Amino acid sequence: MVSDAQKRANAKYRKKRMKQVTVRFSPNEMDVYDFLRGHENVSGYLKRLVREDMGRHSTISPSSS
Repeated sequence: MVSDAQKRANAKYRKKRMKQVTVRFSPNEMDVYDFLRGHENVSGYLKRLVREDMGRHSTISPSSS
C-alpha cells in the first residue's frame, strides 16, 4: 500500500516534470480512435509516430528517449 506522503510526492513530481496532451475524437473519427486503442502501448505508439515525423521534417535527429 502506498502512503499518503508517497502519493503526494508522486503527484508533485508529475505536476512539475511531466507534460500531458489530450486528444478528442468526434463520432466520425471512431475508426482512428478504435485503431489507436488497439495498441497495447498507446503513448509509446504516438511518441514513435511523432519522432518519425520529426525525423522526416528536420535535419536534427529526434531523441530516442
